Amino acid sequence: MPAHQGVGSNDLPADLRTALAPLLARPASTAVLTDFDGTLSPIVRDPSEARPLDGSAGVMARLARHFGVVAVVSGRPVSFLEEHLALPVPSNPRHRVRLVGLYGLERSGSDGRVIVESAAAGWSEVVAAAAAHLRQVAPEGVLVEQKDLAVTVHWRRAPQAEEWVKVAVAAEAERSGLRAHPARRSAELRPPLDVDKGSVVRGMAGSCSAACYLGDDLGDLPAFEALAALGREGVTTLSIAAVDDESDPAVAAAADVVVAGARGALGVLAWLAASGAAAGGEATAPDR
Repeated sequence: MPAHQGVGSNDLPADLRTALAPLLARPASTAVLTDFDGTLSPIVRDPSEARPLDGSAGVMARLARHFGVVAVVSGRPVSFLEEHLALPVPSNPRHRVRLVGLYGLERSGSDGRVIVESAAAGWSEVVAAAAAHLRQVAPEGVLVEQKDLAVTVHWRRAPQAEEWVKVAVAAEAERSGLRAHPARRSAELRPPLDVDKGSVVRGMAGSCSAACYLGDDLGDLPAFEALAALGREGVTTLSIAAVDDESDPAVAAAADVVVAGARGALGVLAWLAASGAAAGGEATAPDR
Protein backbone atom coordinates (compact mmCIF):
# COMPACT_ATOMS: atom_id res chain seq x y z
CA MET A 1 0.00 0.00 0.00
CA PRO A 2 1.29 3.53 -0.67
CA ALA A 3 2.78 5.52 2.19
CA HIS A 4 0.92 8.67 3.18
CA GLN A 5 3.17 11.73 3.16
CA GLY A 6 1.46 14.05 5.65
CA VAL A 7 3.82 15.68 8.15
CA GLY A 8 1.57 18.15 9.98
CA SER A 9 -1.61 18.02 11.99
CA ASN A 10 -3.70 19.71 9.29
CA ASP A 11 -2.55 18.12 6.05
CA LEU A 12 -3.30 14.42 6.40
CA PRO A 13 -5.05 12.86 3.41
CA ALA A 14 -8.77 12.27 3.81
CA ASP A 15 -8.48 8.46 3.81
CA LEU A 16 -5.88 8.59 6.56
CA ARG A 17 -8.07 10.88 8.67
CA THR A 18 -10.94 8.44 8.13
CA ALA A 19 -8.78 5.54 9.35
CA LEU A 20 -7.78 7.49 12.46
CA ALA A 21 -11.23 8.84 13.29
CA PRO A 22 -12.45 5.81 15.33
CA LEU A 23 -9.64 6.48 17.82
CA LEU A 24 -11.43 9.74 18.70
CA ALA A 25 -14.74 8.16 19.71
CA ARG A 26 -13.63 7.82 23.34
CA PRO A 27 -10.16 9.41 23.70
CA ALA A 28 -10.08 8.98 27.48
CA SER A 29 -10.15 5.19 27.05
CA THR A 30 -7.90 5.04 23.97
CA ALA A 31 -4.23 4.00 23.95
CA VAL A 32 -1.78 5.79 21.63
CA LEU A 33 1.48 3.85 21.54
CA THR A 34 4.55 4.47 19.40
CA ASP A 35 8.06 3.23 18.77
CA PHE A 36 11.00 5.66 18.94
CA ASP A 37 13.58 4.88 16.21
CA GLY A 38 12.06 5.29 12.78
CA THR A 39 8.87 6.85 14.16
CA LEU A 40 9.68 9.72 16.52
CA SER A 41 13.32 9.74 15.36
CA PRO A 42 14.65 9.34 11.80
CA ILE A 43 17.00 6.41 11.22
CA VAL A 44 20.69 7.44 11.37
CA ARG A 45 23.96 5.62 10.65
CA ASP A 46 25.16 5.81 14.25
CA PRO A 47 22.40 4.79 16.70
CA SER A 48 23.94 6.92 19.47
CA GLU A 49 23.16 9.99 17.38
CA ALA A 50 19.43 9.31 17.02
CA ARG A 51 17.32 12.25 18.13
CA PRO A 52 13.55 12.85 18.00
CA LEU A 53 12.12 15.17 15.39
CA ASP A 54 11.54 18.72 16.57
CA GLY A 55 8.21 18.96 18.32
CA SER A 56 7.98 15.28 19.25
CA ALA A 57 8.01 15.88 23.02
CA GLY A 58 5.30 18.52 22.78
CA VAL A 59 3.10 16.29 20.64
CA MET A 60 3.46 13.37 23.06
CA ALA A 61 2.67 15.62 26.02
CA ARG A 62 -0.48 16.94 24.30
CA LEU A 63 -1.60 13.41 23.49
CA ALA A 64 -1.22 12.41 27.13
CA ARG A 65 -3.58 15.19 28.21
CA HIS A 66 -6.42 13.83 26.11
CA PHE A 67 -5.91 10.07 25.61
CA GLY A 68 -6.16 7.40 28.27
CA VAL A 69 -2.76 5.75 27.77
CA VAL A 70 0.12 7.32 25.84
CA ALA A 71 3.49 5.58 25.68
CA VAL A 72 6.76 5.29 23.81
CA VAL A 73 7.62 1.59 23.48
CA SER A 74 11.20 1.18 22.33
CA GLY A 75 14.19 -1.09 22.11
CA ARG A 76 16.16 1.75 23.71
CA PRO A 77 16.77 1.89 27.45
CA VAL A 78 14.36 4.10 29.38
CA SER A 79 17.32 6.31 30.36
CA PHE A 80 17.97 7.10 26.69
CA LEU A 81 14.34 7.97 26.08
CA GLU A 82 14.20 10.19 29.16
CA GLU A 83 17.33 12.08 28.14
CA HIS A 84 16.56 12.65 24.49
CA LEU A 85 12.78 13.05 24.51
CA ALA A 86 13.03 15.47 27.43
CA LEU A 87 9.30 15.29 28.09
CA PRO A 88 7.79 18.09 30.17
CA VAL A 89 6.65 17.12 33.66
CA PRO A 90 2.83 17.18 33.63
CA SER A 91 0.92 19.04 36.33
CA ASN A 92 -1.51 16.11 36.49
CA PRO A 93 0.13 12.67 36.99
CA ARG A 94 -2.60 11.10 34.88
CA HIS A 95 -1.19 12.98 31.90
CA ARG A 96 2.17 11.22 32.09
CA VAL A 97 3.74 9.78 28.93
CA ARG A 98 4.83 6.28 29.84
CA LEU A 99 8.24 5.10 28.65
CA VAL A 100 8.85 1.42 28.01
CA GLY A 101 12.41 0.37 27.19
CA LEU A 102 14.23 -2.71 25.94
CA TYR A 103 11.09 -4.17 24.37
CA GLY A 104 9.31 -4.26 27.72
CA LEU A 105 12.17 -5.34 30.00
CA GLU A 106 12.04 -1.96 31.74
CA ARG A 107 9.60 0.91 32.14
CA SER A 108 9.34 4.29 33.81
CA GLY A 109 7.44 4.36 37.09
CA SER A 110 5.07 7.11 38.15
CA ASP A 111 7.65 8.16 40.76
CA GLY A 112 10.44 8.53 38.21
CA ARG A 113 12.16 5.24 38.98
CA VAL A 114 13.04 2.78 36.25
CA ILE A 115 11.32 -0.55 36.93
CA VAL A 116 13.15 -3.60 35.56
CA GLU A 117 11.38 -6.86 34.74
CA SER A 118 12.37 -9.02 37.68
CA ALA A 119 13.07 -12.12 35.60
CA ALA A 120 15.49 -10.17 33.39
CA ALA A 121 17.63 -8.60 36.11
CA GLY A 122 19.83 -11.67 36.55
CA TRP A 123 20.90 -11.62 32.90
CA SER A 124 22.94 -8.41 33.03
CA GLU A 125 26.33 -10.15 33.39
CA VAL A 126 25.50 -12.59 30.58
CA VAL A 127 24.56 -9.70 28.28
CA ALA A 128 27.74 -7.79 29.17
CA ALA A 129 29.87 -10.86 28.45
CA ALA A 130 28.15 -11.42 25.11
CA ALA A 131 28.70 -7.79 24.11
CA ALA A 132 32.39 -7.95 25.11
CA HIS A 133 32.95 -11.13 23.10
CA LEU A 134 31.20 -9.80 20.01
CA ARG A 135 33.23 -6.57 20.17
CA GLN A 136 36.45 -8.60 20.19
CA VAL A 137 35.61 -10.54 17.05
CA ALA A 138 33.49 -8.05 15.08
CA PRO A 139 34.90 -7.02 11.68
CA GLU A 140 35.58 -3.38 10.89
CA GLY A 141 32.45 -1.27 10.54
CA VAL A 142 30.24 -3.54 12.66
CA LEU A 143 28.93 -1.75 15.75
CA VAL A 144 28.19 -3.71 18.92
CA GLU A 145 25.82 -1.66 21.08
CA GLN A 146 25.14 -2.80 24.63
CA LYS A 147 21.83 -1.52 26.00
CA ASP A 148 21.77 -2.65 29.64
CA LEU A 149 19.86 -5.92 29.33
CA ALA A 150 20.22 -6.26 25.55
CA VAL A 151 22.94 -6.05 22.92
CA THR A 152 22.45 -5.03 19.29
CA VAL A 153 24.95 -5.79 16.52
CA HIS A 154 24.62 -3.32 13.63
CA TRP A 155 25.87 -3.88 10.09
CA ARG A 156 24.50 -0.60 8.67
CA ARG A 157 28.01 0.81 8.15
CA ALA A 158 29.34 -2.52 6.90
CA PRO A 159 26.65 -4.09 4.67
CA GLN A 160 29.08 -6.76 3.51
CA ALA A 161 29.10 -8.10 7.08
CA GLU A 162 25.37 -8.88 7.22
CA GLU A 163 25.83 -12.63 7.04
CA TRP A 164 28.70 -12.51 9.57
CA VAL A 165 26.46 -10.67 12.04
CA LYS A 166 23.60 -13.13 11.67
CA VAL A 167 25.89 -16.15 12.13
CA ALA A 168 27.81 -14.60 15.04
CA VAL A 169 24.65 -13.54 16.88
CA ALA A 170 23.11 -17.00 16.40
CA ALA A 171 26.28 -18.61 17.75
CA GLU A 172 26.34 -16.25 20.74
CA ALA A 173 22.70 -17.05 21.46
CA GLU A 174 23.55 -20.76 21.48
CA ARG A 175 26.54 -20.19 23.76
CA SER A 176 24.98 -17.74 26.20
CA GLY A 177 21.34 -18.76 26.39
CA LEU A 178 20.22 -15.32 25.22
CA ARG A 179 17.56 -15.14 22.51
CA ALA A 180 18.33 -13.73 19.05
CA HIS A 181 15.94 -11.30 17.33
CA PRO A 182 16.16 -9.77 13.83
CA ALA A 183 16.04 -5.97 13.56
CA ARG A 184 16.63 -3.19 11.04
CA ARG A 185 20.15 -3.65 9.59
CA SER A 186 21.05 -5.43 12.83
CA ALA A 187 20.45 -8.42 15.05
CA GLU A 188 19.78 -8.39 18.78
CA LEU A 189 20.31 -10.58 21.82
CA ARG A 190 17.95 -10.36 24.79
CA PRO A 191 17.12 -12.51 27.82
CA PRO A 192 15.02 -15.55 26.87
CA LEU A 193 11.75 -14.21 28.25
CA ASP A 194 8.32 -13.99 26.65
CA VAL A 195 8.43 -10.19 26.81
CA ASP A 196 8.23 -8.09 23.68
CA LYS A 197 6.33 -5.16 22.24
CA GLY A 198 3.32 -7.40 21.80
CA SER A 199 3.11 -8.20 25.50
CA VAL A 200 3.53 -4.50 26.25
CA VAL A 201 0.69 -3.53 23.91
CA ARG A 202 -1.63 -6.14 25.36
CA GLY A 203 -0.83 -5.01 28.90
CA MET A 204 -1.32 -1.32 28.18
CA ALA A 205 -4.24 -1.46 25.79
CA GLY A 206 -6.13 -4.56 26.87
CA SER A 207 -8.63 -2.64 29.00
CA CYS A 208 -9.03 0.25 26.52
CA SER A 209 -11.86 0.75 24.06
CA ALA A 210 -9.45 1.62 21.25
CA ALA A 211 -5.71 1.54 20.57
CA CYS A 212 -3.14 2.32 17.91
CA TYR A 213 0.55 1.56 17.58
CA LEU A 214 3.12 3.17 15.26
CA GLY A 215 6.25 1.22 14.34
CA ASP A 216 8.78 0.73 11.59
CA ASP A 217 10.77 -2.45 12.23
CA LEU A 218 10.54 -6.21 12.60
CA GLY A 219 10.58 -5.76 16.37
CA ASP A 220 7.24 -3.94 16.02
CA LEU A 221 5.47 -6.88 14.40
CA PRO A 222 4.50 -8.43 17.76
CA ALA A 223 2.82 -5.11 18.61
CA PHE A 224 0.81 -5.25 15.38
CA GLU A 225 -0.10 -8.88 16.13
CA ALA A 226 -1.24 -7.94 19.63
CA LEU A 227 -3.46 -5.20 18.20
CA ALA A 228 -4.98 -7.66 15.75
CA ALA A 229 -5.76 -10.01 18.65
CA LEU A 230 -7.33 -7.19 20.65
CA GLY A 231 -9.38 -6.28 17.60
CA ARG A 232 -10.84 -9.77 17.54
CA GLU A 233 -11.82 -9.22 21.19
CA GLY A 234 -13.78 -6.07 20.38
CA VAL A 235 -11.19 -3.32 20.83
CA THR A 236 -11.03 -0.76 18.01
CA THR A 237 -7.43 -0.96 16.75
CA LEU A 238 -5.18 0.57 14.12
CA SER A 239 -1.61 -0.50 13.32
CA ILE A 240 0.49 2.13 11.52
CA ALA A 241 3.75 1.36 9.73
CA ALA A 242 6.28 4.17 9.23
CA VAL A 243 8.32 3.00 6.25
CA ASP A 244 11.22 4.17 4.12
CA ASP A 245 13.35 2.72 1.33
CA GLU A 246 15.11 0.19 3.56
CA SER A 247 12.07 -1.02 5.53
CA ASP A 248 11.38 -4.74 5.52
CA PRO A 249 8.24 -5.33 3.39
CA ALA A 250 6.77 -7.44 6.19
CA VAL A 251 6.24 -4.33 8.31
CA ALA A 252 4.00 -2.57 5.78
CA ALA A 253 2.24 -5.84 4.96
CA ALA A 254 1.26 -6.33 8.61
CA ALA A 255 -0.07 -2.79 9.13
CA ASP A 256 -3.50 -1.30 8.55
CA VAL A 257 -2.03 2.05 7.45
CA VAL A 258 1.35 3.05 6.01
CA VAL A 259 2.98 6.48 6.37
CA ALA A 260 6.28 7.84 5.09
CA GLY A 261 8.92 7.47 7.79
CA ALA A 262 9.26 9.42 11.01
CA ARG A 263 7.78 12.62 9.59
CA GLY A 264 4.68 10.77 8.48
CA ALA A 265 4.38 9.17 11.91
CA LEU A 266 4.76 12.48 13.72
CA GLY A 267 2.10 13.94 11.43
CA VAL A 268 -0.33 11.23 12.55
CA LEU A 269 0.46 11.83 16.22
CA ALA A 270 0.13 15.60 15.83
CA TRP A 271 -3.26 15.21 14.13
CA LEU A 272 -4.47 12.93 16.92
CA ALA A 273 -3.24 15.41 19.55
CA ALA A 274 -5.04 18.31 17.89
CA SER A 275 -8.19 16.29 17.26
CA GLY A 276 -8.25 14.94 20.82
CA ALA A 277 -8.01 18.47 22.16
CA ALA A 278 -10.80 19.62 19.84
CA ALA A 279 -12.99 16.75 21.04
CA GLY A 280 -12.60 18.06 24.58
CA GLY A 281 -11.45 14.75 26.04
CA GLU A 282 -9.20 14.49 29.07
CA ALA A 283 -7.20 11.45 30.09
CA THR A 284 -8.69 9.71 33.11
CA ALA A 285 -7.14 6.25 32.84
CA PRO A 286 -5.47 5.01 36.05
CA ASP A 287 -1.70 4.83 36.12
CA ARG A 288 -0.22 1.56 34.89
